[in-house]
Amino acid sequence: MSAPRSGPAIAVLPDPADVPRTDAASPAHPPAKPTFGDAAKVWARIGLLSFGGPAGQIALMHKELVEERRWIGEQRFLHALNYCMLLPGPEAQQLATYIGWLLHRTAGGLVAGGLFVLPGAMVMLALSTLYVLFHDVPLVHALFFGVKAAVLAVVVQALLRISRRALTNRMQMGLAGAAFLAIYGAQVPFPLIILAAGLVGWIGSTRAPHLFGGAGHGGGGGADAVGVVDMMFARGEMPHAEPSLGRALRVLAVWLPLWLGPVALLWALTGSTSVWTQIGSFFSTMAVVTFGGAYAVLAYVAQAAVETFGWLKPAEMVDGLGLAETTPGPLILVLQFVGFLAAFRSPGALPPLVAGGLGALLTLWVTFAPCFLWIFLGGPYVEALRGNKALSAALSAITAAVVGVILNLALWFALHVVFRQVASLEVLGLSPDVPVLSSLDWRAAVLALAALVAMLRFKAGMLPTLAACAVAGVAVSYLPG
Repeated sequence: MSAPRSGPAIAVLPDPADVPRTDAASPAHPPAKPTFGDAAKVWARIGLLSFGGPAGQIALMHKELVEERRWIGEQRFLHALNYCMLLPGPEAQQLATYIGWLLHRTAGGLVAGGLFVLPGAMVMLALSTLYVLFHDVPLVHALFFGVKAAVLAVVVQALLRISRRALTNRMQMGLAGAAFLAIYGAQVPFPLIILAAGLVGWIGSTRAPHLFGGAGHGGGGGADAVGVVDMMFARGEMPHAEPSLGRALRVLAVWLPLWLGPVALLWALTGSTSVWTQIGSFFSTMAVVTFGGAYAVLAYVAQAAVETFGWLKPAEMVDGLGLAETTPGPLILVLQFVGFLAAFRSPGALPPLVAGGLGALLTLWVTFAPCFLWIFLGGPYVEALRGNKALSAALSAITAAVVGVILNLALWFALHVVFRQVASLEVLGLSPDVPVLSSLDWRAAVLALAALVAMLRFKAGMLPTLAACAVAGVAVSYLPG
């Protein structure tokens, strides 16, 4: 299961399959710096095995890079993770980029971050293509009927996990409640909620710092083992990790045009209302405000993609999340599915499948290009940022608000999975969605409840639960709803 912003669950990750370790080191034999080729093989392995959301992905990297290969020490690993927690976007992918950058500069960061995303992106593109071609086939429709019920259980479990970690006092609970009411009842845009929460935390750090303490990641106890990167720092071999205004300006000069240049070009060529410009500008905005993990931003993406742009239906948004849960890599790859459907349904002069593929590629680019920008620009300043109490307080407030946003996502999914019809209720100037009770689908409700019991009570894994619900969906599809 993928838990947003969870700490590294090192003790619970199953051992990856054994492979030859050419660069492993014992305490008596200090580790050697891996060659670029050897590092690329490890990054590819991590990308292929990165199931389980950020908690599992970070645990896998800890095992591979800290425990077994000793490329980086425990404390520096956790410091890098804390920095990535301050950034918008998928922290596990950014952590891989950061460590790859430390080892082999910009090329190392590109390979590490790219290989973390590429396997899942290729699988997601194939699944999106199969989805549009065969979704209307009765058997496939029945399979997705079951998957939707399991996805609801996955989101509820994510909500429970992050709320236990993030809501430690009444102030944080109040922020979560306010964020939920804002996005559910008043349809306040997600970016405004994030900005408001961050501002509250920033101000609160000076007025009531005990209520806005940042929650960092814990790590394993014991002495910190020295890794390759640590020894490179000690020997003065890390000039690329030293802060420099000139270097920062060069990074901005390269990466801002790389990220936003295609969006500007599409706007000039196709106009401001084309699907290409909409995809590029919308997901570029998402890349800047995706604090709190994929589950947090999905509520806003679903709201905009379904209601504002009309790219897909509510049930299809749930299908996309179900597909993303079964692929390696960041859960935010679900945005690729949204971009694929958006372009597929407004292809212009292109064949629909070609347009869908290009829409998926554009979504990937504007989602992940800024992740490299954040690392290459901010990496040298990570030590200075680590002790900033106001920034930690802002992050703590944002994390609390994210709980309310994820609650909205869980409710949104529940309404569109368990009920066939949803109506808008006008009350006190708000317009929340409410279910039409007569449209209850008992089959979906039973499957969702069974998935919840399996995951929460019997600790069933996410992939087995998805598979079991898909099979059960085929069975119950023959029963009247």
